Amino acid sequence: MDFTPTEEQTAAQGLAARIFRDLSTHERLVAAGTGTDTELWKELCAAGLTAAVEEVGLLGLVLLLEEQGRVTAQVPFASSCVYGLLAVAEHGTDEQRERLLSALRDGTEVAAGAFPARGGIRADGEGRLSGSVSYVPWLRDASLVLVADAERRLWIVRTDGPGVATEPVETTAPWSAARLVLDGAPGERLGGAKAHEEGRAEATPAYEDVRAREDVRAYEEVLAVSRIAFAGLQAGVCAGSLALAVAHTNTREQFGRPLSTKQAVLMRAADAHMDTEAIRVTAYEAAWRRDTGLPYRRQALTAAWWASEAGKRVVHAGQHLHGGTGADLDHPVHRHFLWGRQLDAHLGCGSEVLQELGELLASAEEPLRAAATEEGAE
Repeated sequence: MDFTPTEEQTAAQGLAARIFRDLSTHERLVAAGTGTDTELWKELCAAGLTAAVEEVGLLGLVLLLEEQGRVTAQVPFASSCVYGLLAVAEHGTDEQRERLLSALRDGTEVAAGAFPARGGIRADGEGRLSGSVSYVPWLRDASLVLVADAERRLWIVRTDGPGVATEPVETTAPWSAARLVLDGAPGERLGGAKAHEEGRAEATPAYEDVRAREDVRAYEEVLAVSRIAFAGLQAGVCAGSLALAVAHTNTREQFGRPLSTKQAVLMRAADAHMDTEAIRVTAYEAAWRRDTGLPYRRQALTAAWWASEAGKRVVHAGQHLHGGTGADLDHPVHRHFLWGRQLDAHLGCGSEVLQELGELLASAEEPLRAAATEEGAE
């Protein structure tokens, strides 16, 4: 395994770090409240960082999301890249790619994802969707939402379309979330019925069976990619929380000595550092395996588990190491605490992810491979 970033990945990460550091300041975050920093989002898109994701791969996206997490920048970067740009690029038809990718690259279209599938959405025979999802991160900013129905089929739904209602929801972290309610809303099948539409096959029962397997595979790939991406975001959140704690304990004195000289403080910070590194390296491994065409579903679940369980420990430690200052809801470290807890919930909570990983390890199911590798083998 070699997680050394390429020249392109390093350049993109450096640019992202500079933009996030310069523009996502404490003062701007306070001004944004629970909403999105639209000017920062425009700057990121104008710099070509959203479009660059297709070139730098999933590992490159993880590196970019680390930089976002360090400063808890309130932009729909992970959501729009995972559920929009990458999902359409990998699983969409040629027509869908031509129609949607350009707008997703420049940020004029923003995507959200109603993931994972929990049986709340049903599709009829005409592709009209009904049901609800209790909360969808960054839905208030989205023009498109990728919806997974009860059969794990993927649908693109326009948020301003008929039969679509969004109700703002305040979650732990300020992610412009909303409840999605669909009432006969028209959905566009991601990927369409490719073979049938392009005249390569008839809609026979055998074809429908193949298509159903393709739908499930596409769903599982998008879900795995989202877990890896949000684990990368959690690595940045934890790194930012720990950096604040280190700065505080190095300057805050007790009985004439910095807090950082106390053994208990050193041990707590060391544990948080090791947890942060575990989140980072498991996210890197999963992303690297996916980019190189190796099986990566187990690694995606492993990264999600570390991000959930260790992420909670790190942000709690960051708040604890600030002492009484950490109890200040307006202090920057508290924002990392909120993001860390929300990412834990969004990833599925550690016990839920661990159960899924255990079931996968106990089964004989072939892990996911990158689609390009499978097609090449065929």
